[in-house]
Amino acid sequence: MTNVSSKQNLPIAILCLTCSALLFSLMGVCIRYASYTVDNATVVFFRNIVGLCIFIPFIIKYGSAFFKTEKLWMHTWRSIIGLIAMYGFFYAIAHLKLSNAMVFSYSSPIFIPLIAWLFLKEKITKTMLLAAVIGLFGVLFVAKPDSGLFNLLSIIGLVSSFLAAMAFVTVRALTSTEPPERIVFYFCFFGTIISSIPMFFVWRPYTYTELGYLICAGILANISQIFMSNAYKLAPAGQIGPVNYIAIIFAGIWGYFFWYEMPDIYSIIGFAFILSAILLCSPLLQNKLKNS
Repeated sequence: MTNVSSKQNLPIAILCLTCSALLFSLMGVCIRYASYTVDNATVVFFRNIVGLCIFIPFIIKYGSAFFKTEKLWMHTWRSIIGLIAMYGFFYAIAHLKLSNAMVFSYSSPIFIPLIAWLFLKEKITKTMLLAAVIGLFGVLFVAKPDSGLFNLLSIIGLVSSFLAAMAFVTVRALTSTEPPERIVFYFCFFGTIISSIPMFFVWRPYTYTELGYLICAGILANISQIFMSNAYKLAPAGQIGPVNYIAIIFAGIWGYFFWYEMPDIYSIIGFAFILSAILLCSPLLQNKLKNS
């Protein structure tokens, strides 16, 4: 009965993760515009404080029951590694093409199956490994090593990607007992406290335009997080992780419309690899492979 339910949930999980990727790519647009004049520490702080404010109605409605948890240590761990990944990711958005920044952030599915196997004892299938490898080739084609893949920015991006993968897997573990809204709340709560420290030293008055970008980024990011948490509640992290790659395609579209960033032939080949990785995770193909 559980297996049938899991099969039925897989399309919904993929849809949730696709919506999360779309919203996250739009957040990247807001971050890019904000980063023209606002420092990275402030951007990260606003992303968290705005998210925290979103949960005020939940706290008023449910009281202490909303944030009551027996897994505070796991929420804390997830918040710390997720926050470090966020600093690196936002820095990459400010200094790279939007699509390339998304490449580094969303290369995390490469690490997810291994981390999910190590910590959650989730089974790694040949299809999952193949999807991860194909996705890796897509990342390499989009980022192009000869254009400086292995420089300081790239190292920051890849480390952030690995930490993000650990955060995603932790979310999967938390969803066994915690509702998605509580998971996102604790991330914003701890993220706000920690990120307020470096932001304190660079604080200044901000323009309405800057505040608009920062607030929109925070709203989009947290709605994206809720979609992501629901997705990992419905399906194993290793199985749906490569769907995250679609955010790179969304980012490429926004990069073209807002900054006239044109993909070259290598990027197009990379996108094709990425789409192939997503298709390998589709329910139809999964069922076909199992029945063959």
